[in-house]
Amino acid sequence: MNKRAREIRKRIEKRKREAGRFSLPFEHMTDEERYGQPVITYDRYATDEKPPLFRKELFLLKTFFSACLVLVAAIAFKNPSETFQPIRSFVKQTMEQEFQFAAVSKWYEQQFGEPLAIFPTKKTEKPSDSPSYAVPATGRVLEKFTENGQGIMVETNSNASVEAMNEGIVIFAGTKDRLGKTVIIQHADGSESWYGNLGTITVKLYDFVEAGKEVGKAAKETNSAKGVFYFAIKQGDHFIDPIQVIPFE
Repeated sequence: MNKRAREIRKRIEKRKREAGRFSLPFEHMTDEERYGQPVITYDRYATDEKPPLFRKELFLLKTFFSACLVLVAAIAFKNPSETFQPIRSFVKQTMEQEFQFAAVSKWYEQQFGEPLAIFPTKKTEKPSDSPSYAVPATGRVLEKFTENGQGIMVETNSNASVEAMNEGIVIFAGTKDRLGKTVIIQHADGSESWYGNLGTITVKLYDFVEAGKEVGKAAKETNSAKGVFYFAIKQGDHFIDPIQVIPFE
């Protein structure tokens, strides 16, 4: 029994002597100093491999579903059956809706402080009160809104500049039936202003135009030194009387 106790005391003294060799407290030692051997650790970010930009499986799955949607739409329009009529109606309604370019541009400018790069424009200070609209061109109203239910015909000077009533995105610049050369501008609130019967068009599709910027020239009347152009304002699916918004006379 005494022999056993002496061995235990010797071991304790030996450990104390060995512990005295270290200059650092035990809690400040490294694992290698504590246990006398290196401790292997694993770093999950030690490799140079970077995570992929997109998951290939998810991309292929989305591509597959997109192809299925296109196939279903093609079958619905190819097959005259009434079963596919709801699908045809939904697709037509979706394709006919105009993308709100001006609203998106306005939202981006409010969020990030500057317009989208594809809509370059000079930033100007604007009053916070109710908006004021520019008169496209001074003149005399020849045909009132009540006569056609869509817009008005305005007589002005020959080759007079026709200007945008408010800032927005050009969503149409070309020729329309009964209106001739026409420019349609979509504004941030979703409304549209139409400028038809133009002699020339001076803007391009998807241009960002500010209020008062020229969109074209009024067409010259036959056997007259006067010019004439068509002007309309569309809100939603309906046209409103432009005279209620902009006084021409």
